[in-house]
Amino acid sequence: MKKTATKIFCLVLAIALMVPAFASCGKKNKNQAFFLGGTGPLSGDAASYGISVNNGALLAVEHINAKGGIQFKFEMKDDKGLPVEATANYALLADAGMQASLGGVTSGAGEAFAKLANAEQVFCMSPSASADNVIKDMKYSFRLCFGDPDQGVLAAQAIKDANYTKVGALYDTSDTYSSGIYEAFKAEMEKLNVSYIEQKFDAENKTDFSTQAEALKDCDVVFMPFYYNEAQLFIKASVAKNSTAVFFGCDGFDGIASYVTDVTNKIMYITPFDVNATDAATKDFVAAYEAKYNTKPDQFAADAYDVVMAIAAAMEQAGVTDYSISAAELGDILVETVTSDSFSYKGLTGNMTWDASGACTKEPNIVVLN
Repeated sequence: MKKTATKIFCLVLAIALMVPAFASCGKKNKNQAFFLGGTGPLSGDAASYGISVNNGALLAVEHINAKGGIQFKFEMKDDKGLPVEATANYALLADAGMQASLGGVTSGAGEAFAKLANAEQVFCMSPSASADNVIKDMKYSFRLCFGDPDQGVLAAQAIKDANYTKVGALYDTSDTYSSGIYEAFKAEMEKLNVSYIEQKFDAENKTDFSTQAEALKDCDVVFMPFYYNEAQLFIKASVAKNSTAVFFGCDGFDGIASYVTDVTNKIMYITPFDVNATDAATKDFVAAYEAKYNTKPDQFAADAYDVVMAIAAAMEQAGVTDYSISAAELGDILVETVTSDSFSYKGLTGNMTWDASGACTKEPNIVVLN
């Protein structure tokens, strides 16, 4: 009996001595890179935006890791552009150890994601969710893209400066992105004392634009704050009615060029990124993106690339090297660093700074087709 007890004691002691070794081994291998997460529409009508963001982020991670300094990994989950899906996928990413985030790609899903991230002090910088509510009153939520009001104001001022005689505007009442930009445009146009013709559509009626095209066919310019999927349909419907209008859009137009190759009307849109720019950084990025994905990058890919690079730059400035750092601890460090006077980032989409509101300050480009 005594011999048996001794054997059991020795066995327990041996196991106890082994546990720390296994635990140490597991801890060492658990975090070999900082984990960035995000959600976006990888399927559905807005899939092109999510795929571009995913591609841009992965390319940035590849470039950072190749330098041999701090390492990153990135995972995007498919939220189909829906808040409920973003909520569910946030939980999955958090459970998997996400330490910082690119948030959501679209505004509705981005707001849902940001609220959860903010509650848990997870730093979140969206490349493309532009609605005010994505960052409003949320300490840990930032964006790299222009805000909706910024684009609406800029468009109104550009249209005023061009002295167009007859102005039209078309927007999507069911979409946060579109209606947010339009409301800012409307307010600025009233301030500038410029009248215009308004038309609208919603999610249930976004394939047949014959009515809106008829109403706006005599306009000199039509402002269109919505995505290129619907924009190209309206433009074609307008051209069929012999409209000679200039079609003026926002960053959601990025990608429209390949859909309007037969259109001779001038098409303009606000964007932070011009794929045809000749500076070295843009040319290198475009070449690397084409080599990896066999297609040219759009603004969404460039914004995502810049988000990852900006987060990495902030972490390097703050001296963060511990891969096991908690999301909350890293969140506080990133907020303090990114909003400091000493931090700025020069990327593909401009020279950028951030303030405590989470908004990004940078100069826009206006791309002109035709």
